[in-house]
Amino acid sequence: MLCPRAGLRNAMMDLVSLAKNPVPGGAFVGEMPGFDGAMLRFARWGATRGPRRGTVCLFQGRGEYIEKYFEVISDLRRRGFAVATIDWRGQGGSARPLPNPSKGHVWDFAEFDKDLSRFMKDVVLPDCPPPFIALAHSMGGAIMLRNAGRRGSWFERMVLSAPMIAIDDRKAGYPVWAVRTFAETACLVGFGSAYVPGGKDLPAERQSFDENELTSDRERFARNKSVLEVAPQLGLGSATIGWLRAAYRATGKLQADGYAARCEVPMLLLAAGNDRIVSTRAIEEFGVRLKIGTHILLPGARHEILHETDAIRQRFWAAFDAYLGVTEAAA
Repeated sequence: MLCPRAGLRNAMMDLVSLAKNPVPGGAFVGEMPGFDGAMLRFARWGATRGPRRGTVCLFQGRGEYIEKYFEVISDLRRRGFAVATIDWRGQGGSARPLPNPSKGHVWDFAEFDKDLSRFMKDVVLPDCPPPFIALAHSMGGAIMLRNAGRRGSWFERMVLSAPMIAIDDRKAGYPVWAVRTFAETACLVGFGSAYVPGGKDLPAERQSFDENELTSDRERFARNKSVLEVAPQLGLGSATIGWLRAAYRATGKLQADGYAARCEVPMLLLAAGNDRIVSTRAIEEFGVRLKIGTHILLPGARHEILHETDAIRQRFWAAFDAYLGVTEAAA
């Protein structure tokens, strides 16, 4: 039974199911209040085969949503893991903070930290089997690294896909110091809720495949695009200047001298060789400085490693299985 503070609802009513992206069977889905009462959508599943290995807590990147990870959730369940996941505030099926729901906005990554605490205490700890493993992508990886630098983490290990340790400076076309100064100044004078220059309502996944920087897999890109065509309310447009400032502040702390060495949770970092969203170099440098972790580069992969081609995903899962000692993974 789910924690009484987290409202249970029929999964098929709340999760969008398509023929090529069906809801994995046995889902429990509901809403829980975030740290400030904002309602956040979550879902959880049990493992589909043994041996039972605990629970993977799956954390998305910016602009993502639970439906995008149905394939990954099925992959994990076949490996003996239960899965618990949440739509971060401001995206997916969770509450949006601004009148324009397409704007990707947060004032401070501490908001995500506090929501994470509520999610673990209200949804995961009461009803999901330990041990707890974090599997996170991009922005979710940055949030996990913030957790790993503090005492008392809930996670036995972390596997981070293209974690946002630094934003790829090619995105802005200007030096990092200049973009940070712009974001700080714009927020100071009241433009924090405005789009970043060139920002728009259209999610990256609604653009054409040839324009995308997320994946080189045409079929998976089309699948994710079809979800947003059926359920456009799940999509998210560009980031706001406030989000950009918060992201630079958060990643600046991760890059500080000594931070990687302070991380007490064992972790595996996977970097994408053709990433143009986050800095591959920053991931590799962070991985070298870890005391209880390692990193792997996946050549040819774009930013969304878990939504890449079968060949790249197979390399990801081989690394995942080896790191976590999974020897009976089902095809």
